[in-house]
Amino acid sequence: MKAIKFLALVLVVMLVMAGPALAQAPTTSGDHSTSLAGTTKFGLGIGAGLVIIGAGVGFGKIGASALESMARQPEVATKVQTAMIIIAALLEGATFFALAICLLPLFL
Repeated sequence: MKAIKFLALVLVVMLVMAGPALAQAPTTSGDHSTSLAGTTKFGLGIGAGLVIIGAGVGFGKIGASALESMARQPEVATKVQTAMIIIAALLEGATFFALAICLLPLFL
């Protein structure tokens, strides 16, 4: 039941993020080379939503594992904390890169 609620929340977040892209009026200018179709914008919103959700799950797992290992062995807490911060920074960089790839067509 918990997984179904989580999947429903993921679906709602993705639809809310992609909704403004579908609500835009089509362009009336003669040059359509820079405009994207509504379905493309919807896909970009879904991709960006999945990236953010995946990063949130990753950060949660990093934090939970680090706190559990610090609770089991308090004497190595500083080493675990340093490793946790490095891994979180790498995950954040990968998240920003994936988000930029998802949203790049909006700026081209």
